[in-house]
Amino acid sequence: MSATQPARFGSRVELLDVLRGVALLAMLIYHFTWDLEFFGYLPPGTAQIGGWRLFARSIAISFLVLVGLSLFLANRHEIRWPSFGKRLAQIVAGAAVISVATYAFTPDSFVFFGILHLIAVASVIGLLAIRLPFVLNLALAAVLIALPITVSTPLTDSRWLAWIGLSDRPPISNDFVPLIPWLAPVLAGIALAQMAERFEVWQRLRRLNGRFGPARHLGRLGQHSLLFYLVHQPISIGLVAAFAWISPPDQTAAFNQSCRQSCLQSRDEGFCQRYCGCVLQDLTSQDLLADLLAGRLDEPKQQMVRRSVDQCSFSAEP
Repeated sequence: MSATQPARFGSRVELLDVLRGVALLAMLIYHFTWDLEFFGYLPPGTAQIGGWRLFARSIAISFLVLVGLSLFLANRHEIRWPSFGKRLAQIVAGAAVISVATYAFTPDSFVFFGILHLIAVASVIGLLAIRLPFVLNLALAAVLIALPITVSTPLTDSRWLAWIGLSDRPPISNDFVPLIPWLAPVLAGIALAQMAERFEVWQRLRRLNGRFGPARHLGRLGQHSLLFYLVHQPISIGLVAAFAWISPPDQTAAFNQSCRQSCLQSRDEGFCQRYCGCVLQDLTSQDLLADLLAGRLDEPKQQMVRRSVDQCSFSAEP
């Protein structure tokens, strides 16, 4: 290759790698926020409400759309079984590692069907979808989005069936990404890839290869997304845990902030001050505060917390 020619990845679309790298960095930011919450540096629920919740959803959607785009590009002419099988095996192994690790760390909320589990299943289904018309893929995506809004059943509440996505009360999990509706972004990605193929968009995007400047490093990161996904969270949570050991968080302040925010939505300032002070004192005396803030309460401890809440609600009345 001439030294004056930009480096190219052959048929690879470097822009997709760059976008995947951006999504990985966004995921790192979100998970670091979750780690800070887990160790008590942020109020409980911070990473699950408001803008952070939307941020997490947008990250997941972007990853899954990119899965659909990449699946189509890799197998649009014929299914490349060796490379597909190797990648699928890596994803399945990664999903198993996540399940085992989270079960050891948080057994009551371990990841039994997270985003890697979904990607594994969606990759197999996607092989069929890339042969369908793009209009049909878009229609199926719309149906999957609408289905859980109108249909739910307790028959799929167990962990063995909750992965389908129609549960009335799905089990608690640190990362739950059921097939319905989350297969929809993958199908949408396949449909977008099909439309791009029809209008020769991929050929134009390949001309950008080698022209991303410093952003090329994001492209290299995006090419190793599975490895990054598996190692980033142990490193992040390890760093936060080490810092917590050196400088423990002020759990009293975190509890007071969370309690008052929740209480003031329905009661006045005086009641909330009495109520939160009572609950804090009661939970501290029973050595339940740290477990509550970290989400490590088993059923007996949850009952103890509920009794404290009931008693303090009564005693806080004027």
